[in-house]
Amino acid sequence: MVAVPASLEKLCINSIRMLAVDAVNKSNSGHPGLPMGCAPMGYSLWDKFLKHNPKNPEWFNRDRFVLSAGHGCMLLYALLHLTGYDSVTIEDIKQFRQWGSRTPGHPETFETAGVEVTTGPLGAGISNAVGLAIAESHLAAKFNKPDSTIVDHFTYVIMGDGCNQEGVSKEACSLAGHLKLGKLIALYDDNQITIDGRTEVSFTEDVLKRYEAYGWHVQHVADGNNDINSISKAIETAKSITNKPSIIKISTTIGFGSPNKSDTAGVHGAPLGEEEATLTRKQLEWEHAPFEIPQEVYNHYQKAIERGSQLENEWNKKLANYRLKYPDEAAEFERMLRNELPQSWDKSLPSYSSEDKGLATRKHSQICLGALGPNLPELIGGSADLTHSNYTDIQGETGSFQAETRSKRYLHFGVREHAMAAILNGIAYHKSGLIPYGGTFLVFADYMRGSMRLSALSGLGVIYVLTHDSIGVGEDGPTHQPVETIPSLRAIPNMLVFRPGDGNETSGAYKLAVQNRNRPSALCLSRQGMANQANSSIDKVALGGYVLEDCQGQAELILIGTGSELDLCVQAAKKLTASGKKVRVVSMPCVELFEEQSESYKQEVLPPSIRKRLVVEAASGFGWHKYIGLDGDSVTMTSFGASAPGGVCMEKFGFTVENVLSKANSLLES
Repeated sequence: MVAVPASLEKLCINSIRMLAVDAVNKSNSGHPGLPMGCAPMGYSLWDKFLKHNPKNPEWFNRDRFVLSAGHGCMLLYALLHLTGYDSVTIEDIKQFRQWGSRTPGHPETFETAGVEVTTGPLGAGISNAVGLAIAESHLAAKFNKPDSTIVDHFTYVIMGDGCNQEGVSKEACSLAGHLKLGKLIALYDDNQITIDGRTEVSFTEDVLKRYEAYGWHVQHVADGNNDINSISKAIETAKSITNKPSIIKISTTIGFGSPNKSDTAGVHGAPLGEEEATLTRKQLEWEHAPFEIPQEVYNHYQKAIERGSQLENEWNKKLANYRLKYPDEAAEFERMLRNELPQSWDKSLPSYSSEDKGLATRKHSQICLGALGPNLPELIGGSADLTHSNYTDIQGETGSFQAETRSKRYLHFGVREHAMAAILNGIAYHKSGLIPYGGTFLVFADYMRGSMRLSALSGLGVIYVLTHDSIGVGEDGPTHQPVETIPSLRAIPNMLVFRPGDGNETSGAYKLAVQNRNRPSALCLSRQGMANQANSSIDKVALGGYVLEDCQGQAELILIGTGSELDLCVQAAKKLTASGKKVRVVSMPCVELFEEQSESYKQEVLPPSIRKRLVVEAASGFGWHKYIGLDGDSVTMTSFGASAPGGVCMEKFGFTVENVLSKANSLLES
């Protein structure tokens, strides 16, 4: 590293601080304290270590930087601006937190080039970073050769006290230690302040001892406000530790430079105000107007452009050489980077006839994973300690992703549902073409909801395999029987929620989940078996809802079913037809996709003139009113479940052909 004059380093660091002060003051909203305290570590990391190309934020082999403490986003925006990213101009800084701005209140991947991870909820970013590090190490093991290294980058994180208090970070960092992710380096901003005041009111544990117990390498920099040399040495040391993730506790003063508000909760989430900003300028010897940055600061920071271009050019040469030596591997690697699926990747997805044995859709799911595995090498995932219940293993695969076997693609997440979802997001954020999936019981989606929401918000094609989808779970009882979970997932924008009714619909759900790389899919799958339907198909799932069984002439009644209850509709329709009634059965495996169809198609499936409709789903009826209307009814759950064999639960709660017939006849007679 080339020595930089102390006076220039001071200017560079204070540039970050004052951009944060000015932007938050102008917007009258935001968090200036963290950027002011973290400016030295941000400067040291970005100026001396971070491998990136400001003119190509998508360069594959860049280091990934995650600001886990996303409320301090002016730190990231300042660094992006100062180092020459076109996505954050000084005008963007001035529009901090405003409508249409590229500098929103928390970093968002879909708004600002250079932002690697959408961070807002604390703990999510560091957990995503574990996924980023897993992706890097898996691809390195898969593609690197003794004479050709094309995957080689670090994941850096700045996290705070809040990140270390949130449970998801503890889950994820425990797993990271087990997996010995040596290219994951976290800088812990130890400022001992949260919104409620000093952390001593609620948080007094020895964080480094905890991380040491996780299997991390730990260091402490006592003066994070001024000691750039020690920060840099600690990062250098962390980079040299290859068999452990690293955490560097860097003790800082929140709001450093503010005479009256530093080291207080008052600077955490509120503007300094004009008077205090003036005093801060004086304290920091900053003789510049708001948003004014000395040219010598720009000149220094923007050396990153030339360095980044050179690094990318060198990597391109390595890739070209790799392409000559290993053409097959290079073709697969570059195809993945283009986010392009292999030809005929779905050719082995099974289809079924009504004569084929009915299975639980969790079992159909396992068959789909086994069919996809050989044709889709980018598929990577696992289960939260429920492999043999979720059936999430890829049949034919041996071994799993461990510190010694990183080329394997089955992940044992342990009993860590929230971390699993956050790590899957991190793998998707890596933008290397990997397709992450993870399994647990549907009811435990509640543990994952924060990260599932971020999957949808960020447009990540994560596949959630959620089994044991109803009261059909049986003896485990109401704690494990999801009655409100499916409608609650359907309420999340940009998420596809599939509840397939047989083997064909399960194959169709997988096909669509893999194809949808810009939104997550939740596959809600049964424990109990169900019949394969005569008129279902893989392709019809793309319509979201379709006519499964129909009658001659206009129907008097429409039965709408999902999952294992679809067959109840089919069997009830047969009996109604035998008694002279005209009945249509509609399968609705994915409400979201049905809503995306043309109005004419939706009216073709559910004609407005047929107002007598009955929905059958072993879940809360919330949301179905849109299709039921004023003249319809439902067989749905209105309470929690009960502990009994699954079949008994279904019977007692009315999920029988007889009860569907009774409800249907009541509608027809009304």
